[in-house]
Amino acid sequence: MRTRIKELRARYDMTQEDLAKKVGVRRETIGFLEKGKYNPSLKLAYKVANTLETTIDELFIFEDSDLEQ
Repeated sequence: MRTRIKELRARYDMTQEDLAKKVGVRRETIGFLEKGKYNPSLKLAYKVANTLETTIDELFIFEDSDLEQ
């Protein structure tokens, strides 16, 4: 899974810490999401997408290999 979180955060001049506070998680969680090392709950995915004014589909990009598991 790839994400556009870092790209969209930059658009809003938002740090990982800023985004983490807005969605109610630790900064490290945002870092793991950006690196594709953490699969968020649907609720967290929605909160992040909503905060960054985008959709879940636009925020998270799944590769075919991700969907085979």
